[in-house]
Amino acid sequence: MVDDDAPIPSSSKGKGKAVDNGKPVYDPENLPWVEKYRPVSLSDVVAHADITSTIEKFIEKNRLPHLLFYGPPGTGKTSTIIAVARRIYGADYKRQILELNASDDRGIDVVREQIKQFAETRTLFSKSFKLIILDEADMMTNAAQSALRRVIEQYTKNVRFCIICNYVNKIAPAIQSRCTRFRFSPLPIEDVRRRVEHVVDMEKVKIEPDGMDALLKLSKGDMRRALNILQACHAAYDRTTETEIYNCTGAPHPADIEAIVHNISRMRIERGLALQDLITGTYEFVERIELPPQARVYLLDHLADTEHRLSTGGSEKLQFTALLGAFKMAVHISSNGKDS
Repeated sequence: MVDDDAPIPSSSKGKGKAVDNGKPVYDPENLPWVEKYRPVSLSDVVAHADITSTIEKFIEKNRLPHLLFYGPPGTGKTSTIIAVARRIYGADYKRQILELNASDDRGIDVVREQIKQFAETRTLFSKSFKLIILDEADMMTNAAQSALRRVIEQYTKNVRFCIICNYVNKIAPAIQSRCTRFRFSPLPIEDVRRRVEHVVDMEKVKIEPDGMDALLKLSKGDMRRALNILQACHAAYDRTTETEIYNCTGAPHPADIEAIVHNISRMRIERGLALQDLITGTYEFVERIELPPQARVYLLDHLADTEHRLSTGGSEKLQFTALLGAFKMAVHISSNGKDS
């Protein structure tokens, strides 16, 4: 299922960038698999049959409302609205839509200029409205959202909006009330498996069963993540197993995690260390290491909770497990702080 609108390669036999009549063109074979296998029609969208069938009825009756898609990354939000645009406008759909990534273009000037200019311009074509897609709209400023609310009100005759976000609570209630909301939940593992197996067959990827299980486990219902990991492993290794999957992602191997936990437990037993003593030493250790403020506060709070539970007779084994989980979450908070 290659994108119909992917550029046609030139006569050059080399891969990647080529030149045709002085303009650069790209070989579709070098597209990221996320784009190469993006759904073309609503029936191609993995899972979410209830959402696609509802939208299909809207289109058939020519009563498409403003849409608000929200949910975790890689669950098909953008793919669904692009499939809707193809369904409404046909192969020439790109001329009838304005697609903006609101995490880049998120200021009020974008709403006043690009969005408003596109909304107030009417075109002569078969359908009575155009489509504006705002991706990652939860990154828009409050002022931009207030201006957007007015634009939605003013130009409903000309335009339909599709607002896409990960966190719906970051969208102003006034905008939410003007849209029909659809939640995209993480994809079921079996649905991800079927699509990944299709890509494996098409791309002739050599992947072992344990590699497939590790890939699905790490994807956590995120189709984009699954395909990106698969493509990276295929490019780096001739054969993909569980080890290659974890090497590509940089995630700790389950065997390594198990070894660490067993070693800590064995050390506690052999040296007769009480968890209360370990917590006291951990407080001093946390003071010496560099951590973002939010991660440090989170970790200290959980250390205090663990110490309190132990003092009231809580199970040492259970509290030790909770302590490991607190450190894992602190690492996750630290890495997110660095990314932002």
